[in-house]
Amino acid sequence: MSRRGELSFQTRLRQVINRNVAAKARSRRRGVPSGKRARGAQRNDCLPYAPPEDWHEPTGSPRAYRILEQPPGAGYRHVLTAQDIRERLEQVPPHFLKSLEVIQLSRMTRKKQTFPCYGMQWGSALYLYPLEDSLIEYFLRPPHPNLMNEARMYGGRWEHEGPSTWKLVWTEESIRDFYLNNILIHELGHLVDDRNSGYVERERYAEWFAIRYGYLPSRSPSESAPPRRTVRRHHAL
Repeated sequence: MSRRGELSFQTRLRQVINRNVAAKARSRRRGVPSGKRARGAQRNDCLPYAPPEDWHEPTGSPRAYRILEQPPGAGYRHVLTAQDIRERLEQVPPHFLKSLEVIQLSRMTRKKQTFPCYGMQWGSALYLYPLEDSLIEYFLRPPHPNLMNEARMYGGRWEHEGPSTWKLVWTEESIRDFYLNNILIHELGHLVDDRNSGYVERERYAEWFAIRYGYLPSRSPSESAPPRRTVRRHHAL
């Protein structure tokens, strides 16, 4: 799957976008912020909301969060299991989970391939997206230095295969670390952030949250020096 972010399947995509506008409007009326962790793309507010996703209406119920698992799609795999997620979230302060109602392991579709991302927070739900079965991601343009450094922090290996082809190679251990201690915790940070509304401020907070409650607790004391801050690439919803 390329990372060019090209728009295709326009007619069908527009129909899905229109259906999501209503859900998006409901979340905004409730003052529900959102965030998305894009894969190799830069933030572009002119792009439509993507990928199309299931909206889970917040209930405000104090019950424990649910984990929903969809088939990952042909050629893709979920990085984490429901048990992995529950065990990792047991390690964060419980009050951070008060507003969390759903975690969805989402499917990969042809539409979503035009806007690939690792994770997203929307309303009271977190979404984690599958990765290629091969654990190899291809980029058709030079990846941003922040993305390169961030992947290396968690064990990703970059290979430059040609003038316009970059490859990011993960191992079983490194991609699990990346999702458990980076993607999952970053999106949780967006959920608990009830103070910031602007993109920059919300990203700054979620980045700090991922380092404080994801990266640092998962490292040994010799590895726990805070890394340089990285700026994530999300589309605002």
